[in-house]
Amino acid sequence: MKTRLDMLDETDRKLISLLQMSARDSVANLARKLGVARTTVVARLARLEKNQVITGYTVKLGQEVADNSLHAYVGITVEAKTARDVLKRFRRMPEIELLCSVSGEFDYVAWLRAASAEQLDKLLDEIGDIDGVTKTTTSIVLSRKIDR
Repeated sequence: MKTRLDMLDETDRKLISLLQMSARDSVANLARKLGVARTTVVARLARLEKNQVITGYTVKLGQEVADNSLHAYVGITVEAKTARDVLKRFRRMPEIELLCSVSGEFDYVAWLRAASAEQLDKLLDEIGDIDGVTKTTTSIVLSRKIDR
């Protein structure tokens, strides 16, 4: 059974939250912010990593230095009987950085990255041409206001 965040205690959830804000924070600083001993933080991190609650640490580039690519969210509606084949096609598209199955108006929401408006246009045409895709709605990201 997978570990869910709501199954963790408050200290673990706070530790994860602190790491999401700054994964480079020292163990001593994390311990101070949590009001626990350094050894407690080390043990909790080890357990969270072992249980694959934490699967890695990463670096996020600032908006100004990341690159000049466009990011867009695309709501995608598909015919139910074609969903498996559509998903296979999506997996072969490296420009799709994240794909989520969602409730509501769309079946999927995709996070796309394209080098230019022209490339984004071609990518959207390619997605729209997939057998089983019945509708797409695209929003281009202008800026990130909160990026955790």
